[in-house]
Amino acid sequence: MDFDKIDRKIRSSQNEWMFPLGVLFIVMAFIIFFRNLILITTEMGIEFFVDNFFNSSITNEKFVVAMTIMGIILIYFGKVKRKRYLNDI
Repeated sequence: MDFDKIDRKIRSSQNEWMFPLGVLFIVMAFIIFFRNLILITTEMGIEFFVDNFFNSSITNEKFVVAMTIMGIILIYFGKVKRKRYLNDI
């Protein structure tokens, strides 16, 4: 058995936290988006929901956009880190 290779694989798994966290950010952003879409449009209409993206106040819809962008960045850097690790082996 190649214990060095196994040891490197165990140690590298601790560093691969960015990809799953990015997926979690995106899933949570879509949950918030659809929850707000259903709740707000049933009471106030789709115009109010769309207006929350473009008005000057801080709203949940803007957090959805920020969380999606942050999730994409985390997924990208998680993939780059994984490729770099696979090239080192």
